[in-house]
Amino acid sequence: MLNAQQQKRIKIEYSGFLTTSEAKYPGAKILTRDDSGQIHIIHEGVNMWCDQAIFYSNEDFIEAYGNVKMKQGDTINMDAKYVEYSGKTKLAFASGNVVLTEPSSVLTTDTLYFDRAKQQSFYKSGGTVVRDSSGTITSTIGRYYMNLKKYQFVKKVKLVNPQYVLDTEQLDYYTENALAYMYGPSTITGETSKIYCERGFYDTKSDIGYFIKNSRIDYDNRTIEGDSLYFDRSKSFASATNNITVTDTLNNSVIKGHYAEVFREKDSVFITKRALAISVQERDSLYIHGDTLMVTGKPEHRITRAFRNVKMYKSDMSGKADSIHMDQQTGLTQLINLSELSPKDNFAVKRRPIIWNLGNQMTGDTIHIKSNAKEERLDSLIVFENAFIISKDTIGKGFNQIAGQRLYGLFNDKNQLKQVDIIRNAESIYYARNDKQELIGIEKSKSANISMFFSENEIIELKKINQVDGTLFPESKYPANATKLRGFDWREEERPKSVEDLFKDDPPLNLPVIKGLEPYIPQDNFFDEELLNRAEKAEDTNKSKNVQNPSKASRHIPSKDSIQNLKPNVKQPATLQKEAND
Repeated sequence: MLNAQQQKRIKIEYSGFLTTSEAKYPGAKILTRDDSGQIHIIHEGVNMWCDQAIFYSNEDFIEAYGNVKMKQGDTINMDAKYVEYSGKTKLAFASGNVVLTEPSSVLTTDTLYFDRAKQQSFYKSGGTVVRDSSGTITSTIGRYYMNLKKYQFVKKVKLVNPQYVLDTEQLDYYTENALAYMYGPSTITGETSKIYCERGFYDTKSDIGYFIKNSRIDYDNRTIEGDSLYFDRSKSFASATNNITVTDTLNNSVIKGHYAEVFREKDSVFITKRALAISVQERDSLYIHGDTLMVTGKPEHRITRAFRNVKMYKSDMSGKADSIHMDQQTGLTQLINLSELSPKDNFAVKRRPIIWNLGNQMTGDTIHIKSNAKEERLDSLIVFENAFIISKDTIGKGFNQIAGQRLYGLFNDKNQLKQVDIIRNAESIYYARNDKQELIGIEKSKSANISMFFSENEIIELKKINQVDGTLFPESKYPANATKLRGFDWREEERPKSVEDLFKDDPPLNLPVIKGLEPYIPQDNFFDEELLNRAEKAEDTNKSKNVQNPSKASRHIPSKDSIQNLKPNVKQPATLQKEAND
């Protein structure tokens, strides 16, 4: 029993000089090294070496000076200018160029506490951790959990890597696998990207990250926002899930949806689930919605493609097609009927592409719209094959109609049609009215070509070129079964009249639940109740034995009254704790 009890006390091996100084160090032995080697201190698996030691044997307490080295097993090594260690509390206090080394990292600081009972170390006045593969981490407060191989950094945390810099207010870092967990407002800034989140994970070995809570990635001229973001630096790839917005700051355009993939090197964005592309204009933005959107090309030449049941809307024009192709550089928008190109496509829409401009409906196999992006106005349109234009008679229930092989249209500066030319095999039904808007008659005709001229969205002139036949009938004598040309298809009920109308035919949207990360655990006090009780117990034992320095065991341990002053005061979002635990 005696040997076992002695084994729990500090042991010293030395060859050198032994002195005492009751005036300066009452009850202590002063041990000074000689040329044969340093003073060697041993206690329960810890070995320590120093040039000089002040040893209070009754208190089981030692002060070590000069080239101090502490070693615990094969994994923990600490160097410092000065160390205090209590065999009763198992608390070490180190100062002066402190270096703590474990297999995966090196910590340097001016002042460090090492609690062997809890296997934790702690600094509160600034420290630096270096890991070759991850970079260098600095913070005001730091805690190392040796059993978990985990650092918890708090206040002004910065991780500097050759490829990026990470800034946050709290970072949990696992040295064995180089995984970092960020809590609170955080940024990762690289040469080609900047990431922001209020909660996130980053694998510093593989350069892969996962971010939630107000997450955002800035990629050159693009900003990606979403409920959750995935990022792979080596592949220049990012994906986003739920409530996504991708903003093109150079081209002043936005795409939205609930799942997106971004390939930076290919300058491409793929987005689906209520996908919406917005070409932002000062006077009137253009909205395009489809099952899937793809935006490709360099910033100066972006191409937007929308697939499957595509709709477009702006206040003066809307449309529908199987597919829409928009070139932002040339201003050309193409509405394409995929069912003509791929009749076996299960998703193909049988009806032809259609556009509505104010009171006019135009259909055909393919439609091209040319616009001037700088002046934010429509320029012209072409309807290829089976062109058909319909407009309601201004007063009656009839429809003005023109059909032919191809249609060319020109717009005025108010984005209203001012002229339409139907080329080859043109047919028309026209409700002719006088200046008082009185119906003169209904004209049905055939000709090689037809030109219509508009003013304020009303037909003011109709010219027929190489007319084959044509008759103006009084309304009472017009054949009732001839009021519609072959192929007539009035589709006003399909017309999007607002941005919300673009989504009215979509199936119900079921969004995935965003998976959480490691639970947020606020850093508690290093000097917790358990450590304070150890110190009080050691003091009581010393007092009961009437030792000269009973408070040595609790040296550098704050009182319970002042303990709150050392608690890390990190401001976090109010809902962070709840969301993290959820």
